[in-house]
Amino acid sequence: WLVVPSPHVLLPASPTETHIMAMPAPQTVTTIEELLALPDDGMRHELLDGEHVVTPAPALLHQRVLGELYVELRQAVVEHAALELFLSPADVRLGPRTLVQPDLFIIGSDPEQRPREWTEVGIPLLAVEVLSPSTAARDRGKKRRLYLDAGVEEYWIVDLDARLVERWRQGDERPEMVDGLLEWSVSGASGSLEVATLFERTLR
Repeated sequence: WLVVPSPHVLLPASPTETHIMAMPAPQTVTTIEELLALPDDGMRHELLDGEHVVTPAPALLHQRVLGELYVELRQAVVEHAALELFLSPADVRLGPRTLVQPDLFIIGSDPEQRPREWTEVGIPLLAVEVLSPSTAARDRGKKRRLYLDAGVEEYWIVDLDARLVERWRQGDERPEMVDGLLEWSVSGASGSLEVATLFERTLR
């Protein structure tokens, strides 16, 4: 059982996460400059339209699935010189009051002048978040809206418990729920992901 400090509620521990749930941080940080000035504490700090939120280190299964996703997407992106694939920690600015750390993301990148600082990275073409119980509501709600409003072409929410990917694209009113073959394309790069096979390899 996990104890959420405020309000005091007992929740069953998920098999995909064994640490405490993330809670909004005290509202003392409201700008990107203040966020970046925080000391490194091993936690993930983000600013969502002026709201400072902190997420604990991810669980092992989260990282295992994330690593497999990176390998899958890397195979497609490596053939396109104008794209780059990254993992967080990262400092991705979606606006003057929003800095996020997507688990995995693809950006457009001029092969003649690659970004050298996070401030030079534009809006991601594809952003991927692997769900944890502590982040699920935020990833599906506020963060999803911020990504799509900023112009992210595709946003994937990887649900370990349901073993599917919730795929959002520009203009969608609801996600495509994919538990089989996910075929994707962003800015000339395309690929396919066998979702069931991914989970079979990582969660068996």
